[in-house]
Amino acid sequence: MTKNLATYIALPGNAAEAMKHWQEVFGGELELITYGDNPMPGLPFEPDPNWVAHATLTLPGGTISGADAMPDERDNPIRDTVYSLLYTTDTPDEARELIAGLQGGGGSINLPFEQAPWGDWYGQVFDRFGVMWSFNCPA
Repeated sequence: MTKNLATYIALPGNAAEAMKHWQEVFGGELELITYGDNPMPGLPFEPDPNWVAHATLTLPGGTISGADAMPDERDNPIRDTVYSLLYTTDTPDEARELIAGLQGGGGSINLPFEQAPWGDWYGQVFDRFGVMWSFNCPA
């Protein structure tokens, strides 16, 4: 059996927008299913048919999955420094290009991308959805 660790993010009602933005930045293949596409009878709430029930962005080297959070979970904070999505690139220029893509449209640099004390290149950016991305590039 193949084992894989993937990220799953419950976003506060903007999962479709976030997943499409991440696909624009990173490329990859996006599968997005709304509650309208796949009605699920018996849920303890009536979901908006436009809410994302499940989405998966398959990238070279990883997967990001997510959905719109349940109504009682939409106030949970996304923006925080206690977690980040770590992406490793082959070159510093590749990382800079991805950082610029995530910074566009309202993102912000948390830690400039530069050579770190351990020798690799490293930096952090918050995208416009409040998700912190860390980038590493071996020296």
